[in-house]
Amino acid sequence: MFNTLMGELNFRSLLVLSAFFRIFLILYGEWQDTHMEVRYTDVDYLVFSDASSLMASGKSPYDRLTYRYSPLIAFVLMPNSIIHPSWGKYLFSVSDLLVGFFIHVILKLRGVPEKLCTYSTIVWLFNPFTFTIGTRGNCEPIICAMILWVIICLMNGRICQAAFWYGLVVHLRIYPIIYALPVILVIDPCYFSSGKKPNLAVWVPRDFMGITKSSFSTRSDDQKSIQCILRGLFTWRRLMFGMVSALVFFLCTGLSYYLYGWQFLHEALLYHLTRTDPRHNFSIYFYHLYLHYEYDFSVLEKLISFLPQVLVQLVLVLRFSHDLPFCFFLQTLAFVAFNKVMTAQYFVWFFSLLPLILPWTKMKLKWQGLALSLIWIGAQTHWLMWGYLLEFKGKNVFIQLWLASIMFLAANTWVLISIVRYHRYTPVFKRFEHSTSEKTLKHE
Repeated sequence: MFNTLMGELNFRSLLVLSAFFRIFLILYGEWQDTHMEVRYTDVDYLVFSDASSLMASGKSPYDRLTYRYSPLIAFVLMPNSIIHPSWGKYLFSVSDLLVGFFIHVILKLRGVPEKLCTYSTIVWLFNPFTFTIGTRGNCEPIICAMILWVIICLMNGRICQAAFWYGLVVHLRIYPIIYALPVILVIDPCYFSSGKKPNLAVWVPRDFMGITKSSFSTRSDDQKSIQCILRGLFTWRRLMFGMVSALVFFLCTGLSYYLYGWQFLHEALLYHLTRTDPRHNFSIYFYHLYLHYEYDFSVLEKLISFLPQVLVQLVLVLRFSHDLPFCFFLQTLAFVAFNKVMTAQYFVWFFSLLPLILPWTKMKLKWQGLALSLIWIGAQTHWLMWGYLLEFKGKNVFIQLWLASIMFLAANTWVLISIVRYHRYTPVFKRFEHSTSEKTLKHE
């Protein structure tokens, strides 16, 4: 029945259906906020709205306690106090749909068949973790859409445009800084030749992936890639990407600092580097943060928790950077899993990248994929049970909650390892020397 329905619905129809579904959720959310004790609207949206209202009246958005975002977020939400209080929800939901559209574009650029593109996009458009984010008023879909647009720009050889949006997205949310190294490595002289658009590797059907030699990166191919990287480490494209993205980041950050001073710098940037929230935190650091909440951690103590993240990130980047969407996904999942603060909204970061890797998995989604999903959801639900007993019932279950955090880290690690094991490593770009030799053979 599902296959029949999918045969009748094309991607455009699914996008329209998703749009109406999100409009319904926004309208329902307004009703629930009015008539029920538990609000549908995310508390962050109330913070956004208050900050934008302060900005509209000529004050600092950081006069609103707990507003810890770029002033650009408050700026684009100023119509909340002029047009309608739900303006931001519609804006975030449009960004949510844009993520689905960009996923479809990236998969089509990589040669994935239309039907498989649609299946993969559904993983984002109809995922309960994602379609509620924008409708509840969380800004993460904007960040996800910008990251996908950076990938599209790179795939089309638009380095300068990719650099602009990358610098902007790092200003808005500091975490995308983890993508800098793989992007620099991908802007390889073997792929980005002078005056030429990069050649994209074409997706190969699953049944032929083991036979088609060109769809894989052999050890000799990897060695040639390393040689290219070392030979052209400081190419003008890499330098241009670094300079343009840095310029955009520092211009936006400098302007914000000029307008709002140290308050902006601390709340929007430094706070996230040294954040020690003890509540609503899935992280294994939760219990340590709770026990030492009144203790004034030194900057070194706060930053040392990044060491496991840095090591894991380096391993992933050095091994998978040329399969860019896959590398982004692994980096994001690992970053969230090992972060000292982990909240449910962070899951959206890697859910937006998950559809980009599905066509290249050897995993049988019906059984192995379902088992992995159940392990991940089960570990999260187990944590939420203890979190509910602690925060809503006042039970002394700190140890149990900490053990649940360890189990959740183990589940995330198992998911990460399983995805790597079953993935078909496929670089996004083909080297020009390969494409040239293929053309020569055809002519001969």
